[in-house]
Amino acid sequence: MNFTWLRFPDLGVDNLYDALALRCRVFVLEQGPYLDPDSLDQQAWHLLGRDAGGALQAYLRVVDPGVKYAEPSIGRVITAPQVRGSGAGRRLMIEGVARCVDAWPGLGIRISAQAQLERFYGDFGFARVGEPYLEDGIPHLEMLRPA
Repeated sequence: MNFTWLRFPDLGVDNLYDALALRCRVFVLEQGPYLDPDSLDQQAWHLLGRDAGGALQAYLRVVDPGVKYAEPSIGRVITAPQVRGSGAGRRLMIEGVARCVDAWPGLGIRISAQAQLERFYGDFGFARVGEPYLEDGIPHLEMLRPA
């Protein structure tokens, strides 16, 4: 998988379209009604993972520190249905965490994770903070990866 790390203004229309199409496919069509554009994209880095043919297979964004949380926040973590179970999600998270550590040394990383993925995110050093809560009808957990 080839990764590209871009700020919102540098995405260009093709990358933006591909990212929003994959996010819509997963977050809206698979998980139910959901307003994906949330005004945070413009204040974030975007990590796009493409296969050898150029198709977007994995994506996440990292919202800048001080916007959503004091720490940078990884979110909108998705893989295309056809690559699930292949390790693409793990490669995406490894790359995303590494980019955060490089961009903001000395800061932790905070996420709002679907509760069913607590163990997955735990493999990358994230630990639950607080109690579960509902977000868009799906149980979530706030999780923190210390610096």
